[in-house]
Formats: sequence, structure tokens, C-alpha cells
Amino acid sequence: MIRDLWYKNAVIYCLDVGTYMDANGDGIGDFSGLMRRLDYLHGLGVTAVWLMPFQRSPRRDHGYDVTDYYAVDPCFGTLGDFVEFTHGAKQRGMRVLIDLVVNHTSIDHPWFQSARADRDSPYRDWYIWSDKKPTHADKGMVFPGVQDSTWTYDKVARAWYFHRFYDFQPDLNTSNPHVQAEILKIMGFWIQLGVHGFRMDAVPFIIGTKGADVKESTEQFEMLRMFREFLQWRQGESIILAEANVKPDKDMEYFGSDGDRMHMMFNFQANQNLFYALASADTKPLIKALKATKGRPATAQWGQFLRNHDELDLGRLTDEQRETVFAAFGPTPDMQLYQRGIRRRLAPMLEGDRRRLELAYSLLFTLPGTPVIRYGDEIGMGDDLSLPERECGRTPMQWSTEPHGGFTKRSRPVKPVISGGPYGYEHVNVADQHRDPESFMNWMERIIRMRKEVPEIGWGDYAIIDTRHTAILAIRYDWLNNSVLMLHNFSHTPLEIEFEAGCGERGKLLVNLLTGDHACADEAGKHRVLLEGYGYRWYRVGGLDYLLNRAEI
Repeated sequence: MIRDLWYKNAVIYCLDVGTYMDANGDGIGDFSGLMRRLDYLHGLGVTAVWLMPFQRSPRRDHGYDVTDYYAVDPCFGTLGDFVEFTHGAKQRGMRVLIDLVVNHTSIDHPWFQSARADRDSPYRDWYIWSDKKPTHADKGMVFPGVQDSTWTYDKVARAWYFHRFYDFQPDLNTSNPHVQAEILKIMGFWIQLGVHGFRMDAVPFIIGTKGADVKESTEQFEMLRMFREFLQWRQGESIILAEANVKPDKDMEYFGSDGDRMHMMFNFQANQNLFYALASADTKPLIKALKATKGRPATAQWGQFLRNHDELDLGRLTDEQRETVFAAFGPTPDMQLYQRGIRRRLAPMLEGDRRRLELAYSLLFTLPGTPVIRYGDEIGMGDDLSLPERECGRTPMQWSTEPHGGFTKRSRPVKPVISGGPYGYEHVNVADQHRDPESFMNWMERIIRMRKEVPEIGWGDYAIIDTRHTAILAIRYDWLNNSVLMLHNFSHTPLEIEFEAGCGERGKLLVNLLTGDHACADEAGKHRVLLEGYGYRWYRVGGLDYLLNRAEI
């Protein structure tokens, strides 16, 4: 049945094994340490854990430069440790997703080393080569300002190789059937070890045509259907969560009109316009983005997020909108990245303002789709702008006030824990927030618990409710004869709004799910609600007997 799709009402928690907890005492997080924190994750209420790359790698790009897709990097442990972790997660009712990085490999991968050494190597055609430097080599860089070409000359191969990302990450020729077969084999391997799905990195580049003569890449969408078919055959509940920052007119091509391609995609369109709304108190572009991305097959789902391990990409905004967001959240050059984004974590972007943080995460948990949060979000972790590029937001988890935030017993961790200042582990850590019933972490735990009790958001259809205030976002979700209505005030000033909830007689009563502040309509059927600055409301339409009224179909 379609209601068996676990990802439709999940809460996904993204973490980097290397920055979560170190049990081996070598200053690097590992699977043994992660095992010891499974009960913490279970208590927080997350239902799925997404792991950033942990396969064998020289780690020039945080593990996204893989040298062996079938091995755990020794710094994190062994395959046995990984299986113990997936088993422990399963015992606690949590699923495990892992990064699938198959657009490129490390330059040190044995496949590339063989390919560069011999033109007759069976791996030569696994990569993209050119005897001459292509004329468009200075176009299409993923990291402008850091990367100046997509083609690099290799003296050993005596040819140019293509790399959409850094020059130590040569692109795989994903049009090659042998490469496609290897990708399926990689997925099958990790599924056997307890994985329930993959966050597929850089999907448009994986399915795009590549070559010296290719100036405008063409997406090979049938490749996505092949990936999905393999997962359904191998293990029916496995999914792919696609990283595909594409325009809304391409969304259905990635989902498949029959829902036969990607199970989930990150909603970059909503994400970027959400930050514009937070910066400007203007929800019109966000509402437009939500309407533009509304259409999707019944089996498909959006992954909604605020910040992730990359920069906050603002490339889809207009120049004026982007400058508004820069001015509000990343005003200095050291806060910006790649000429298009902001590299900070959310808490410092919002200046640690509890009201704005609650607003932002309340929005995340009530946008249409599945919420994806990042490690440290639940305690309001900060960033270290002295670290290069995206590394500033990939600092170790802050567990306590013990040395190095309780992350490691080593005298010095490989990556520094944030210390001193308002976001140092001395002030921001799990242990302190555990003891404070009013802490942000305990607020987050309560909001996650409530989100799981509101399946209408993940499963239902939705409508934007008109309140005649551009600073207000009002959404109603309807599913199986039940409805919820969510209000958010993006302005710092209180606003009184008037609206009709719809839903006939049921819509005259709105029961607040978070506090005792309920709302009753007047004789004309209109509700009047006073929303404080950065205020939010989660309403159940028609009362708390909704489970008795829920339809079966």
C-alpha cells in the first residue's frame, strides 16, 4: 500500500561520522563512537540517519573523493563496525541512508590510476578524456573562485580529463554501461549491510552527457529509472534522496510522471526563497516556489531543509534578492562562498535569536515534505569561519563542557571544536541543554514528536490560505478527512490576521497543538489571530477527535 512508504512521514538527521564522537581516542569520530550515541538520536525522535561519506578516501574533499566504494575508511573503523551500527539503528526503529558519490572518484582511485597509465586499460573509458584542451574548459565550474577549469592535463595519460568539481575528482563516464553496472553493484553491496537508501550526490551531473564535444549537457533520465528499479528488486523499501538543484519545470523529469524515478528530492527552490523570506519578511516568492513545486507523483516526496553541509546556494534568486539575503545573513566576504552562497550555520546567521530559530525550524517541520535536519541543529551550534570553504560548518559535535566538548579524549582533535565565544562548547552543548527543560534541544525534541503526530504534512494535499499580509505564511494540509493549519509570521512586529480556515463547520474551531491558545471563528466564519513577532501556530482543524474521523481511504 502507498501508506507503507516510510519516507513520507520521516524525520531525517544528517551527520558526519568523523565529527560526531570519537571512541578510539585518535581525535577522529568513528562508528564505535556513533554506536554510543544511537540512544541519543532515538530519544531526539529522528527516524532515519543520513551518513556523509565514510568510504576509503584521502579526504581532500571531506570524503567526497572516494578511492574504494566497498570499504570503510580505516580512520572510522571496519565493515564490521558499520554493520554493528546499522543493526543498532534497526533495533531502535531507525533507518540508515548513506551518501552515494558516483559522479566522480578520487584521482587516487585504482580505476583512474589504471586509466591514466594505459590507453588500452579496461578503465580508460570509465573517465572522460580529450587529446586537446576543449574550448569550453573555463565553463561550468561548480566552485567558481576556487576552481578555474573543468579540464586538467594529466602528464601520465598525456591527455586532458574532465572534472566538474575539483581537479582531484575526475568525473566518471556514467554513460558507460560498465560504470552503470558498477553503480548498481555498489548500491547492492551496502543494502546487504543494512542500508535503507542513498542520498545521491550531484544527480544532474551523473545523468548528464559528458565529453569534449558536449557544450550543453543532456540529462539521461532513463538512468534514474534503472537505479530505482534495481532498488525495488533488491529491497523494496530502499530509496534514493536526490541532490538535484534544478528548476521546477524539470522536477517531474526527476520524479518520473509515473513515480518511477527518484523517491525524494531536496527542494532547493523552496529553500532559497525561504531564506529570502526570513531576510525580507516577504513570503510572496516563497509561496510562488511552493506552488511551483507542488506537483509530484503520489509516491514521491520533497526533502525540506534549512542548512546542510554545503554552502547556502542562492543561485536561483534574483540579484536583488540575493543581495538582500547576503546583507541579512552573510554581509562580509569571509561569510560568502563561490560567488553565490553563504557558508555559515543557521544559529549565527540568525544571531542566536531564539524566536527566529524557533520560527525557522517550525517552518522546516511544516513545509510540504520530509524535514531533514543536520547534526548540531538541535542545540544551535555555530561555525568556525577560520576554516576554509565549507569546512567552517563541519566542526565536531559539542556534547559537554569537558575538554574538546566531550568529542574526544585526545589532547588535540584532528578538527578543532568550537571554543570560546557565544557558540563555544562551554556555552552550547548537549549535556547542559539536557538538564534545561526550556532549552532549544528540548524544544526541538517536542517539535519532532509533534511533527510525527501530524502525518497530514507528509502525506496530504495543501493550500495556501490568504491572510492579506505578505509577512504571513498560512498553509492548510488535508488528508483522509483530517486537516491542520500552520501560521508563521516572518516579521519582527506583531500582526493581527483575519482568515477563513475552510473545511466547513470543522473549520470554525482551531485547536493549538503546541499551547492552549485555541481559535474560534466569528459568526461570519472568520478567525482573528494575533501573531507575535516571529510567531507561529500549529492548529488542528475541528478538534482533537480527529483520529475518530480519519477516513480509511
